[in-house]
Amino acid sequence: MLFEQFTDVVPSFFGWLNQGPMTLTLFLHTLIILPMIWIYYDEKKKLEGKK
Repeated sequence: MLFEQFTDVVPSFFGWLNQGPMTLTLFLHTLIILPMIWIYYDEKKKLEGKK
């Protein structure tokens, strides 16, 4: 299961991320890789327009 109930001294965002390898992977992909793909295609479109 992706989301499991966890007990933490301070219930924090990082404690939620540290539940399993999949949670962190999905989070990083959403935060870093998706914007990178979007920027790549955006810049590619700009360069093609200049030709």
